[in-house]
Amino acid sequence: MRSVRMRILVTLVVLAVVGVGGWQLLPSQGDKNRTITVGTTDAVTDLDPAGAYDAGSWALYSNVFQSLLTFEPGGVQPVPDAAKSCAFQGGGLRTYRCVMRDDIKFPSGRRMTAEDVKYSFDRVRKINSEVGPSALFSTLGSVSVEGTDTVVFHLSSPDATWPQKVATGAGAIVDKDKYPATSLRKDGGLDGTGAYILTSYKKNSAAVLTPNKNYHGYLTSTGRPIDLRYYADSQKLDAAWKAKQVDVATRTLPPHVLSGLNPSDPDNRVTESDSSETRNLYFNTRTGSPLHDDRVRRAMAWLVNREELAATVYEGTVDPLYSLIPTGITGHTTSFFDNYPTQSVSKARALLTQAGVTTPVRFTFGYGIGRGASAEEAAALKKQLEAGGLFTVDVKGYEWTDFQKRWASGKMDAWAVGWVPDYPDPDTFGSPLVGTDSTMSTGYSNKAVDALIRNSRQYADRGRAAGDYRQIQADVATDVPLIPLWQRKEYVVSTEDVGGGQYLDDGTGVFRLWRLNWI
Repeated sequence: MRSVRMRILVTLVVLAVVGVGGWQLLPSQGDKNRTITVGTTDAVTDLDPAGAYDAGSWALYSNVFQSLLTFEPGGVQPVPDAAKSCAFQGGGLRTYRCVMRDDIKFPSGRRMTAEDVKYSFDRVRKINSEVGPSALFSTLGSVSVEGTDTVVFHLSSPDATWPQKVATGAGAIVDKDKYPATSLRKDGGLDGTGAYILTSYKKNSAAVLTPNKNYHGYLTSTGRPIDLRYYADSQKLDAAWKAKQVDVATRTLPPHVLSGLNPSDPDNRVTESDSSETRNLYFNTRTGSPLHDDRVRRAMAWLVNREELAATVYEGTVDPLYSLIPTGITGHTTSFFDNYPTQSVSKARALLTQAGVTTPVRFTFGYGIGRGASAEEAAALKKQLEAGGLFTVDVKGYEWTDFQKRWASGKMDAWAVGWVPDYPDPDTFGSPLVGTDSTMSTGYSNKAVDALIRNSRQYADRGRAAGDYRQIQADVATDVPLIPLWQRKEYVVSTEDVGGGQYLDDGTGVFRLWRLNWI
């Protein structure tokens, strides 16, 4: 999320303390139709699921669209939503069959069928948007239907993670009569069958969500009306929170605000939870880029000080990260610490001398404007990388959609991006980030890494994939197509009369607005 928007074992640690009496989770029936206003800095790239692969877009999709499967709060294995049942057929993890519910209707009144599912998956691949989710379907060979209610996915290679991919925003089912087969929908409309109906939308401003009384699926009931407001940066979200313009603030308030939150404040509810969201510094490895030579990138790895970033820029609201896969996920290692244990200008200089490049090496570094403390982080990284006079870093911030397109088209040499897991499995940190033709478009390609990613998917017991991912991380630490920076802690702040904030982000990739309630 792509951008934004994982863990084999997800542990939700809620450190929430409220006033006397603790949490009252039962909703007040008297407030059934009272709107809850939620503020976020996550932007929506596109209302069409074939055109977006980021946390802000997928947060909206998980509320207004349905997939065949979804995740329970804190769950690891998906459960049926638009489907009645799904399962692999035969051996080899290459044929996945789903039988659909027969009571789901699109807003037009037409019943959802297996043809709509096939159509939805096929169009994601046909459109193949440069900022879309088609990379998630790399193992999908074809889709077929059996009658009106059964859809069969034929995979090109074994993929035990396929059910989890089906449960993501990439698997959102659209009405084949409303969405073009080979291009993105451009009329500003949205026809989903999720828990909410999008009744109005203003880009970069607000989305008004009304409970869908015709919803049929995993949920036993939908939630309160939601006014989802989008803010350009963390400071504007903080100002809205302080002005009582929002009832819930999430993703994300400024670090100095988060670090100063007081869980004992009787006027607020503060939820702090473990998160598998990571942030990496990515590199353009293509020929012609000043960072093409891996020795140049390894030199940079010797100069990055994660502890300083976490302590100063983020004021302890993130943890330093030394690997591709974050802590709490099967296969996690400390490969970058093992290879680059301390900051060393001398070791960096030796690598640049070996590479035969002229110093200082000049390169461009981009970041998304308004994304947390990204500007402050970029300034700190520039200072670290320019230590010893080995590099000259030209830093520039870009509006989020422009930023995505720039990294996708290779117009920057380096860029820092947060990665919100698509589903609770280490696979989501593999192919999308370091596989050939990755979502991050670094140009990096390593046949051994690609083979390890494919091999890891053959294990239905995901613990058996740990060895493959340990080797992947060792290879990445040597090739350095990216440098891991930090792992986020997730914070949600709400007024004392709103409950359910702990369900908004639990590592499954589902943004559960329907769990918010007045108490």
